[in-house]
Amino acid sequence: MEGQDTGGNTYHLRPNYQHKFKPVIVKACIREILREQLSGVQYEPEEVPALSRALAESIKNKLKDAGFERYKFVVQVVIGEQRGEGVKMASRCFWDADTDSYAEDLFMNVSSFYSFSGCLRSGPNEPHA
Repeated sequence: MEGQDTGGNTYHLRPNYQHKFKPVIVKACIREILREQLSGVQYEPEEVPALSRALAESIKNKLKDAGFERYKFVVQVVIGEQRGEGVKMASRCFWDADTDSYAEDLFMNVSSFYSFSGCLRSGPNEPHA
């Protein structure tokens, strides 16, 4: 039957090589969001929950636009006040070392610090339309 879709298999367990995770691109996406949204921002405890959600959503959208098809995104944003105290952060992920990875960046000003990490996890997602 000519002109009909034969129902070809589009299910892939791993992303194609050209769509493999590239930490340099992800870090550049994170850094661009930092410059756009955090220049001149002062630490306000009441605004931290909304700001962290907005930053995480912006980073996630930027990563989706970067063309990482068949990846699941995990974006973590930590915001704290600069008061001369130390802070320790840790995270763990279960992933495929061949295709999955992460990128992180830190932004600091006189009143606050912003820690960002983005993890891309490959998965058998449906292709983007």
